[in-house]
Amino acid sequence: MSGGKETPRQKMIGMMYLVLTALLALNVSKSILDAFVAIEENTQLGNIAQVERGDGFIIAVRGEKGALQATDPKGNAAKIKSIDEALKQMDKINKITGVMIKSIDDIKIDILKKSGEAVDTYKDNDEESIMWIKYDGSKENQCRPIRMHLMAVQAKDQYDVPMHEIIGEEITNPTGSGKKLWTDLIQYRTDLMTLAGTYKWGGKQFKIDVKAINKYKDNKQLSKMILDMTSGDDVNPDDVEGLGMIYNRLTKRERNDVHDVKDVHWIGMTFDHAPLVAALASLSSMQQDILSARAEALYLWKQKISTGEYSFDKIMPLAYGPGSVRGGEEFKLDVMMAAFDSQNSPVVLVTEGGEGSKTTYNGGVGTVTLRAGGSSMMLKGTVTIKNKQGAEKTRKWEYEVPVITPNGAIELTDLNVLYRGYPNKVEISGSGYETVSLSGTASISKVGKGYIVKPGKGRSATLSVTGKNKDGTSKVLKTAKYRVSNLPDPTLYWGSAKSGAKGSKGSRLLRAKYPPEIPLKADFTLVSWTCYAPGLKGKPPTGSGGNIGGAGPLINALKAGSGISFTCKVRGPDGITRQIGGGWSL
Repeated sequence: MSGGKETPRQKMIGMMYLVLTALLALNVSKSILDAFVAIEENTQLGNIAQVERGDGFIIAVRGEKGALQATDPKGNAAKIKSIDEALKQMDKINKITGVMIKSIDDIKIDILKKSGEAVDTYKDNDEESIMWIKYDGSKENQCRPIRMHLMAVQAKDQYDVPMHEIIGEEITNPTGSGKKLWTDLIQYRTDLMTLAGTYKWGGKQFKIDVKAINKYKDNKQLSKMILDMTSGDDVNPDDVEGLGMIYNRLTKRERNDVHDVKDVHWIGMTFDHAPLVAALASLSSMQQDILSARAEALYLWKQKISTGEYSFDKIMPLAYGPGSVRGGEEFKLDVMMAAFDSQNSPVVLVTEGGEGSKTTYNGGVGTVTLRAGGSSMMLKGTVTIKNKQGAEKTRKWEYEVPVITPNGAIELTDLNVLYRGYPNKVEISGSGYETVSLSGTASISKVGKGYIVKPGKGRSATLSVTGKNKDGTSKVLKTAKYRVSNLPDPTLYWGSAKSGAKGSKGSRLLRAKYPPEIPLKADFTLVSWTCYAPGLKGKPPTGSGGNIGGAGPLINALKAGSGISFTCKVRGPDGITRQIGGGWSL
């Protein structure tokens, strides 16, 4: 349209094209805005579900308290006191969550109002109204966000107000309401983690040292940093997973690179040039993160107070199987999760096979201590626990304790010979002792679960397995003598073709390595090579390293069916230089 003279018809077609393009652009924008509305609507429904999920945990704990009060308030006084402490912590969690939810609702109302939208009247399920439900602020509803209907928003694509009010002037340094929102979110994360992880329970004091993790490379690094924080010695091990979920849910990377702009603040990145409905959707998403974290924190407290005929506040994994099996024998394990009440210790009795045994109790678990005899022991007994009504239930139990004679074994994982100058891998085992170690007439170093053995110049080496207990007692469990040899010569490979096979004229790589039938992992360096072929005239081609490009003219001149060979000097990991040869047909 800009070059040359156009006819009236061409001008009309061009104008229609521009109008059509503009209409399409408007339609795309409307579709995108409607998508944000749909996303925000689903997020609001998700927020309601998270509120009700958390409320359900509180209701369950209150019901537990009511059941105990109705049956035997005096007999259950200690348990009721614990429930009151849990409910107190739950109330604190609700209080700080309600403050965060309201502060985000206030930002929503502020940007809607300054965008010229009607936000003073609430009409539930009214398609023309933005504001549907404002909860009464009571204790039961303090965590519920205002129910909104963004389809009724007129200025859906307006972005100046959200940017100015939430960010301010600089996306790298927010000065608007987003600055306080970020500070409040970080403080809420600290307060919620403290309420969920720092407390006194069952006579024990638990505490989490909450750190501000706002800078990390990726989610993998974030997860590791969170695990390091939640795995402290003072943290209740039962809380680690839940605390990690809470912290992860509330953590955003503070500084980000956005296109060519570095160190953009999370607030700036999230709300920069965001249309009004998109900004509202982002704020609702933040509320969902907060409500999900709140539900997880409430669940940690609910876990400490269980429902049913028996009260359970702790779990632990249990696996039962045969005490010993033969090599190649099929066997089965029974694996389950056991739940128990740490404040209601059982009565454990050993009725058979436990002469001289002693039973101690700690945190709801009975521990039987006894000394092993000279042969396998079959223990039998009973365990008794009281339910919530105080009624005793008794069950029989039995457990066989295999008693084994101390012995040792050595397993050489590569071959039944030790190779000189090579890191031979050796694994050992020994039963009947707390620790076992390897010694011998060779250089021995501990690596992972096994050992690396490097023999000297002698023709043999001796290895010994020693068992040792904490009291200082030790015993040599086994001694074995091994032959010592140099590493076997490697095989030449031309490309992927082993010596003796058909070679490829296009390959210019020569390597020395062990074939698959030799289970040794040893690297060989090709020092030099000399090439020979039938009918060769003049001096044979030579070279260093594995590149045989210098023999290229000779290789290319050979006819199909001809033979070619290389004589090479190679150096192995043992420092020995070997001369080896190989031949191929073409």
